[in-house]
Amino acid sequence: MKFLGKLLLVVVIALLVAVIACYFLLQTRWGATQVSKWVNDNSDYHLTFEAMDHRFSSPSHVLLKGVNFGRKGKPATLVAKTVDIGLSSRQITDPLHVDTILLQDGTLNLSPAAAPLPFQADRLQLSNMAFNSPTTGWDLSAQRVTGGVAPWQPVAGSVLGSKAQIQMSAGSLTLNGVPASNVLVQGSIDKDVVTLTTIGADMARGSLTGDAQRAADGSWVVNNLRLNDIRLQSDKSLLDFFNPLTTLPSLQIGRVEVTDARLQGPGWAVTDLDLSLRNLTLMNGDWKSEDGRLSMNASEFIYGSLHLFDPILNANFSQQGIALQQFTSRWENGMVRTSGNWYRAGHALVLDDTAFAGLEYTLPENWKQLWMDDLPAWLNTVTLKKFSASRNLVIDIDPAFPWQLTALDGYGDNLQLVRERKWGVWSGTAKLNAAAATFNRVDVRRPSLALNANSNVVTISELSAFTGQGLLEAKAVVAQTPDRSVNLNLNGRGVPVNVLQEWGWPALPISGDGNLQLTASGSVRADAPLKPSVNAELSAINVQKQQIKQNMHGGVVSGGVVAPPAESTSAPSPQPTP
Repeated sequence: MKFLGKLLLVVVIALLVAVIACYFLLQTRWGATQVSKWVNDNSDYHLTFEAMDHRFSSPSHVLLKGVNFGRKGKPATLVAKTVDIGLSSRQITDPLHVDTILLQDGTLNLSPAAAPLPFQADRLQLSNMAFNSPTTGWDLSAQRVTGGVAPWQPVAGSVLGSKAQIQMSAGSLTLNGVPASNVLVQGSIDKDVVTLTTIGADMARGSLTGDAQRAADGSWVVNNLRLNDIRLQSDKSLLDFFNPLTTLPSLQIGRVEVTDARLQGPGWAVTDLDLSLRNLTLMNGDWKSEDGRLSMNASEFIYGSLHLFDPILNANFSQQGIALQQFTSRWENGMVRTSGNWYRAGHALVLDDTAFAGLEYTLPENWKQLWMDDLPAWLNTVTLKKFSASRNLVIDIDPAFPWQLTALDGYGDNLQLVRERKWGVWSGTAKLNAAAATFNRVDVRRPSLALNANSNVVTISELSAFTGQGLLEAKAVVAQTPDRSVNLNLNGRGVPVNVLQEWGWPALPISGDGNLQLTASGSVRADAPLKPSVNAELSAINVQKQQIKQNMHGGVVSGGVVAPPAESTSAPSPQPTP
């Protein structure tokens, strides 16, 4: 019995010595190398660490230094200067589930391709860590991250786990190419649903605060979002800038507030923007709303050639469409104002009151092509219930036929300018007049036009202007058919008989002032030139009583023999005074 007792004592002492030896050996570089080699040889993981440290002042904590962990052949999931593992009695039944893990001074790779960590913790703590997730939909990079995840139960494709509470701060962060600093995030993860109860960050020299939720299908609910003093310069066009919003399955906006923002990109800019948007959902390239509202104003807005000063817009959203309560802006040294409704049924825009005043507007070089191009599918018709213009200057610098209208005034009722996505004057009445005008280097005074349009024809009941010492008057009818046939009757009294030369009629063999009469017909087609379709007859008599008649067929003039003065021919009538 004494022998057995001594033998047992020797075995216990030997085991104790072996444990103590292992304890001290594991805290050496040699021991760390052996443990790493054993893990690498007996698992699918790659693990290296420089040393392990344990102190009796904190007996439940094990400290690993210089840790690098990941799946073989894959990017490292974890690189850390120190990993502090807090143990508990739970290791007796679940050795890989620890109390706490503290990661310090390293990088955590959140890529789905990264290895899932084979252990868990009641709480994961981070101190001065970096996050990287370049291959996920978040494209996240963060530095100086401090915070915690509880509980921490990592799974394949999600290093943070499938169900946890999170609270983190980051000194700097870049999300989908947008940088931010002093970031604070609080929220939870429940499988694929991410709830962010608190979001705060400094970005683009301003600040962002809010709360939001991301659903399993990638859709977002933004309950509140506030942007203050943002100064953002983007390398994307305006459409590309907002394109990420259209790629989401759904974006439900509860409330968004923007204050004093300045945004700029290629071909667009907005300064001093204040915006309030409520109760709007974007999805599948469309939107819906029960009681949405949009209010916005800015000092300046630029989009291509469009340059607005002090624009103000107020609108309400509903299932039926958009009620435009107010839109006003200074534009082209003048003012534009309108209000109305856009109806979802029929994609119809109906503006109740539209006014232009004091504009100095030069038409874009491609305005004719823009006039012929189809409008977007959401803008099928445009109708102006009431239209007015006051003291406007309109210029076309087309070298083939430049023209200008000075001090243009006008008004109109129920003008339908777009039908089936095509520009035109499809219905309604309008009257326009100007103080002066120039058409292809021919100056006229007090030009005036009155028209009435219906689904069949556009009737121009008055078209007149003073030129030289005389008066030109005309009437015309334009068919609302694809060939756009035109019939024109024009009379001139006391006008230069060659006044039509700059407008396409060859010079007459007579000169001076006189009377003329023109009847013409043609086809103003979008896909064919006008001249070959023109048939016309012109007669003129000057103050010397020389007469001429000419005919035009297919745009080619024939005839033109000057008739000698006849004794019975009366002189031109007295000239009207403009």
